[in-house]
Amino acid sequence: MAELRIGTCGWKYESWKGLLYSDNPEINYLKEYSAYFNSVEIPQWFFSLYGINNIILPQSYVAKNYKESVTPQFKFSIKLPNTITLTHLSKSDKDQQPVINPHFLSMDLLKEFINSIKPLHKNLGPLMFQFEYLNKEKMKSQFEFQGLFREFVSNLPERFLFAIETRNPNYLNETYFQFLRDNKLGHVFMQGYDMPPIYETYNRYKDYIKDFTVIRLHGPDKQGIETRTGGEWNKIVDPKDDELEKICFMVIQLLERDIDVYLNVNNHYEGSAPLTIKKIRNLLKHN
Repeated sequence: MAELRIGTCGWKYESWKGLLYSDNPEINYLKEYSAYFNSVEIPQWFFSLYGINNIILPQSYVAKNYKESVTPQFKFSIKLPNTITLTHLSKSDKDQQPVINPHFLSMDLLKEFINSIKPLHKNLGPLMFQFEYLNKEKMKSQFEFQGLFREFVSNLPERFLFAIETRNPNYLNETYFQFLRDNKLGHVFMQGYDMPPIYETYNRYKDYIKDFTVIRLHGPDKQGIETRTGGEWNKIVDPKDDELEKICFMVIQLLERDIDVYLNVNNHYEGSAPLTIKKIRNLLKHN
C-alpha cells in the first residue's frame, strides 16, 4: 500500500511556537516536530560549494543527533549538495567569465556525502539532485544533460532513492520522463518559481511516474512573501486554495496508483507551512 509522507522544508522556526512548538528554553525542535509530521526535508546541506577547494559537507554528529530525535519510522528527504549539481561556480560579477565546477556530477563526492550522514541511512527518503536553470552557456541541450547524467546514474548506490528536480521547464517532456523511468529515478514536482503547474505536468506524463515521487510546494515570489510576513511564519498571507484542491486530487491519484508520495511544503508557499499542511490534510480527508 502506498504511503503519503507530508512534512515541511526545514523545521527550526521560532515563529512556529504555538503552532507546533512549546516554550521550553531547551527545546529539541526536531523531536517536537516529529510528533506532528512523519517526514521533513533537510535543505541546509544543499549549499556546500564556496570555492573550488572549499566544500562543506555534514558532520556525522549532526546526523546522529537528528537520528536520535525521531522515531524509526520517520523519514528525511534531502537536497543533495549543490557542489554535485552546479555546472559552474556562482559569479560575483555579472561580467565575470563562468568558472567550471570540477565537482559537477562527482561520484566520489556523492559517496563521501552519503557516508557523512551514515546515522540517517535507515531513515532516508529521497535524495534529491536539484539543478538550477541550465542556460545554453551552462548546458548546450537536454540531450547533453541526459547523456552526462546517464553515465553518472549508472553508478548510483542501489539501496537509496534518488530523484531529480529540474528548473528547466522545456526539459519536462516525454524524453525526460522516459529517461527517469529507465534509470529508476523519481521526479521532483516543483510548484513555484518559473515552473508550470505541477498538476498539468502530471496529467501529461503520469504514466511515466512509478514507485515514488516528490512534490515540493514553493511560492512564485520568495522575496515578496518574505516582505509580507516579516519573517514570521505563523499565518497564511497568500492563500492558494484552488491550487491546493488540484494538488490534493493529484496526490489521491498517485496513492491510488500505488505510488509513494513525499509532499514537502515551504513557508514561502502560503506564509506558514504547518498551516498549509493543515489545509491539505482537511482536503484529503474530505475527498
